[in-house]
Amino acid sequence: MSIFFSYIFLGLSLSAPMGPINAAQLDKGIRYGFWHSWLVGVGGMGADAIFMLAIYFGLAPFIDTPIIQLILWMSGAFILIFTGIESIAKSHELIQPQQEAEEESKKRSLWTGFIMALSNPLSIIFWLGIYGSILAQTTSSYGTGHVLLYSLGIFIGITIWDITMAFIATGAKKYVRPGALRLISILSGVVMFGFGIYFAIRAADVLFS
Repeated sequence: MSIFFSYIFLGLSLSAPMGPINAAQLDKGIRYGFWHSWLVGVGGMGADAIFMLAIYFGLAPFIDTPIIQLILWMSGAFILIFTGIESIAKSHELIQPQQEAEEESKKRSLWTGFIMALSNPLSIIFWLGIYGSILAQTTSSYGTGHVLLYSLGIFIGITIWDITMAFIATGAKKYVRPGALRLISILSGVVMFGFGIYFAIRAADVLFS
């Protein structure tokens, strides 16, 4: 059981570093509240599940081909640059009460997280390294039955972090001054935009190498 809890902690550790999904969760949370923020994380988890299944069923070599990598780098760059610019451009709306009450589709928040994570080649590389090694070690030591159990532990950890981020974003929306909220939204947009530029550079490297 202690091993299972260590995989929950692993899931928390994997989710904690600031990246596009966390930035998007903060932005959605301070704009629209808890559920929108959490659903961005749920969408990201859906993409993580696809990567884990792909690795489990041996599709990693296909995902790692140059043409697929190029498509992912380019699509990820477009999505993150667009979302980052949108977050920065709309940051002034956070201080307007009528805009705070504006409703946005929860489905859009879910798809934002899913597409953002699915088009992130860093996630693929990350899961290839982390989950690939976990899969190999667990299968050789305990058998395939434990793979599902430990994978569940990872997802529980990710879920805990997503809920925590949603509460942080919602708390900021309620208790932080409008000027600070605007700064958070701008910084979140800068993070997403920065990752988008990095993805574009990597796409150019793949294209011209």
